[in-house]
Amino acid sequence: MDQTTFEKNYLMNTVQKTVLILRAFTREEPKLTLTDLNKMTGIGISSLQRFVATLVHEGFLIKDERTKQYQLGLSLFYLGKLVEQESTILAVAEPILKALSEKIGESVSMSIFDGDQRRCILNYESVHSLTARNQVGDTSPLYAGASAKALLAYLPQAEIEEYLDRVKRVPITKSTVVDREKLLAELEQIRLQGYVTTKSERIIGACSISTPIISLGRPIASIAIIIPDVRFKDEQTEMYAEYILEAKREIERQLSMK
Repeated sequence: MDQTTFEKNYLMNTVQKTVLILRAFTREEPKLTLTDLNKMTGIGISSLQRFVATLVHEGFLIKDERTKQYQLGLSLFYLGKLVEQESTILAVAEPILKALSEKIGESVSMSIFDGDQRRCILNYESVHSLTARNQVGDTSPLYAGASAKALLAYLPQAEIEEYLDRVKRVPITKSTVVDREKLLAELEQIRLQGYVTTKSERIIGACSISTPIISLGRPIASIAIIIPDVRFKDEQTEMYAEYILEAKREIERQLSMK
């Protein structure tokens, strides 16, 4: 596809203009007036006023009423921190989880919060032909599956209650726990033992052991070992739990040094 066709069929003019406005701010010129933005972007004053007013409303720009200047807002700072956090945790976790996967020969994954879901951002495949795994990009509700529950369990209790209030819990398999009181009891048990084990709760035939990565007192990710139930023996639970907890401790140790 040539550039002209791509621009005609896929690019949105309003989004491009928004990006132009945000990119006009630099380290050298962190504060700009509407006139400055008009000169730098070429966007007409009337349209520019609407773009800027929207960006201020959404927190992406801040307006100084005294000087009539604008600067980048805290919403961008927050998004930037999310990118920084994910990049850092990936850099730290990748070699640790890769080594763990090679050691046990099973799938090992890492997931993060994505709104009211958990999303897989890293996965190392099992060496076996028959495998169970999290695909990178996969999502699931926070009440279903080990990787998700490990995240949910370590949120502050008020946030857990708010989540359960607003989310409709629908069974994914017959093993999915949707009863509020049973789920709260499970989350308490997860906190007591430091990890969670599930069987066929989200994917039929898959067993998972997961634990959260904690930073500054909050869960920022979860790591998991995923094994087909035909290859998983109950007496192995303690062994795999120790493996995943050891990886957790090393990831958290390295993150604390960043």
